[in-house]
Amino acid sequence: MLELRSITAGYTRNAPVVRDVSLTVAAGESVGLLGPSGCGKSTLARVAALLHRPDSGTLLLDGEPVRHWRHRAPRALRTVFGVVFQQARLSADPRLPLTDLIAEPLRATGRGREVADRVAELAPAVGLTPDLLTRRPHEVSDGQLQRACLARALVPRPRLLVCDEMTAMLDASTAAALVAAVESYRASTGAALLAVGHDRTLLERWCDRTVHWDALA
Repeated sequence: MLELRSITAGYTRNAPVVRDVSLTVAAGESVGLLGPSGCGKSTLARVAALLHRPDSGTLLLDGEPVRHWRHRAPRALRTVFGVVFQQARLSADPRLPLTDLIAEPLRATGRGREVADRVAELAPAVGLTPDLLTRRPHEVSDGQLQRACLARALVPRPRLLVCDEMTAMLDASTAAALVAAVESYRASTGAALLAVGHDRTLLERWCDRTVHWDALA
């Protein structure tokens, strides 16, 4: 279970984007976080995924408080989370072919021996054909790159997925394929999901429950 208690967070001293917000995602649950652009939901998602340290408040994982964020967090804790961002091109190293992009979390955590098997398993699951895996980000479409970014999020077998506007910049068919890939992974692993977005219809169809930002703030 993931618990965010009274989180306040921002990027400028004394100017928080998120103020005193609490949210819970139970084990295996899918929660949609609905809100307009700029309200702070992406910042809260980054706190939830240990990518941004809050100014105050407590994050608990399975009842234990988290004390370190980003690279200071223990390896075992970092691999609990898989994150997919809205803008794939800003979150992908342009120098890496898609195979290496997908494999980044494994190599970063000393699991390089798993790369070949995991990439071979995940590429078809997210809709990537073998010919695409040797291409670099500038050689593929936005949708193909986002498929690789989803595979990267899944490759360490996370227990909790954070999808921050994952489908916002994609066509309907690609968006549906990525949601289906997430749900296939969750069905096979029991992983939980925090899906952040502004599309009420998508979140209500996708998630067990949807929370509006105004109900948190």
